Amino acid sequence: QVQLVESGGGLVQAGGSLGLSCAASGSRFRINIMGWYRQAPGKVRELVATITRGAQTNYADSVKGRFTTSRDLPKNIVYLQMNGLKPEDTAVYYCNAVGDNGATYWGQGTQVTVSS
Repeated sequence: QVQLVESGGGLVQAGGSLGLSCAASGSRFRINIMGWYRQAPGKVRELVATITRGAQTNYADSVKGRFTTSRDLPKNIVYLQMNGLKPEDTAVYYCNAVGDNGATYWGQGTQVTVSS
């Protein structure tokens, strides 16, 4: 069973920066894609950013130019650097991993709150 442990998050003023990290462990299969999703109160969970083993990235339009995801392959860690944060970025951020076996795994979520 894959475990995803997130760290980072917290409270920041609008225009500020925060960094998230997520470490994957326990996988018997190679992890292909890692990424981040978020869910605001009353809204569906949405994609924020993903990164493949080949470092190809994909971002939601709402975060392009402000957020950057990166990955440490040997350590199975994915990062999300968030700059220029806006109140609408407030949400619970979830780490996500997709393995070679096709299974999808989720972290427990970490709260990001941006005050105006």
